[in-house]
Amino acid sequence: MTGMARAADTAEARPQGAAGGGAGAATAAGPSDAAAPESRGTRPLRVAYLVNQYPKVSHTFIRREILALERRGIEVQRFAIRGWDAEVVDPVDIAERGRTRYVLQDGLGPLALAVARTFVERPRQALRALGAALAMSRRSVRPWPYHLVWFAHACRLRLWLEGSGIGHLHAHFGTNSADVAHLLHLLGGPGYSFTVHGADEFDNAHCMSLQRKTAAARFVVVISSYTRSQMMRQVSPEHWPKLKVVHCGLEEDFFAAEPAPLPEAPVLICIGRLCAEKGHLILLDALAALGDPVARLVFAGDGEFRGLIEERIRALGLEGRVTVTGWISSAEVRRLIAEATLVVQPSLMEGLPVVIMEAMAQGRPVISTYIAGIPELVQDGQTGWLVPAGNEAALTAALRAALAAPPERLRQMGRAGALRVRERHHIDTEAERLAALLAAAQGP
Repeated sequence: MTGMARAADTAEARPQGAAGGGAGAATAAGPSDAAAPESRGTRPLRVAYLVNQYPKVSHTFIRREILALERRGIEVQRFAIRGWDAEVVDPVDIAERGRTRYVLQDGLGPLALAVARTFVERPRQALRALGAALAMSRRSVRPWPYHLVWFAHACRLRLWLEGSGIGHLHAHFGTNSADVAHLLHLLGGPGYSFTVHGADEFDNAHCMSLQRKTAAARFVVVISSYTRSQMMRQVSPEHWPKLKVVHCGLEEDFFAAEPAPLPEAPVLICIGRLCAEKGHLILLDALAALGDPVARLVFAGDGEFRGLIEERIRALGLEGRVTVTGWISSAEVRRLIAEATLVVQPSLMEGLPVVIMEAMAQGRPVISTYIAGIPELVQDGQTGWLVPAGNEAALTAALRAALAAPPERLRQMGRAGALRVRERHHIDTEAERLAALLAAAQGP
């Protein structure tokens, strides 16, 4: 997690979302060591990124990915549907907002003009893309007017990209941003790819036209092996080779040279949006069942479940032991992780939470659940504890085991976790993989 306390990553990467060889190889992978695409004999790459909302508190992993690609010499132009008026506090996010063009920022007038120009200049392609938009609306969670608006988004993006030299467009999430990328391609725009994070896409997979969008895409990034397996269920086997794992990643400064000392009194921290799928209520019940009056719990984040969580805290008599911070900055999150004994993420649904990567990078063991891509990173008994999702008794037992563990064992688990996350989720290693895919997609 970066930017502010939030839910991941929807989705891991990743990045998710971000696998590697040995620890030494991962350590060496950085901007000074990884050759940019130009130095490998290919032409300079110019790509466009499309995100539904950017910058956004929960989309910091996308920002990391973009900046890592630019360190490799790839020019990235940012586009988003909305987000120009979103509240952001991170200075890097504020800078990113200034570098992003927003399709909806000027209202509906420019969209209507873009549609009219597209029908005049490319009537056949416009009719084809319009037909595809209506076809994708038939089983969608959104009714057909939304798909007409997304068609208009594609028309405006076509005008912006025409003559730009952009050879490829990459969209994040397999939702409406991937729809727009697909429609833009049908209008004669560049080839495209998109990243699937898992949670939102698979909740409504049968309504996402994933087969259609994957068939036309040059490749599809997935943030974990689990995410790839779920995409394999949604698309025909002929397209499985297009599904490429690229994890979400952390920059070098996330990796603590030396983990902070463990606190004298145990502190648990749970980071992310306060919502049903994060399992906060189960964690409160487990903490109450634990009966340890010394252990404190910090919920770093905010969200729609805050009122319900605070009510449960009072009902369980945990007011003096549980703190809810609200939204906080990236620096504050990292400080809280350093001051904690371990990080607890009792998620009911996830892709692969970036906050788990951040905790492990700082040498803190993790308690989480056997869902989605989490077991690919957290190794039960080695870098933390894994429990069945939604199982209060198992979570209570894991908390009890972790709080009873000798400090040296916690430190050993923290060191093992830091090595593992460096091997699998260093942003420069993962950006190198993505850069190779982007270069291959644009051809010679």
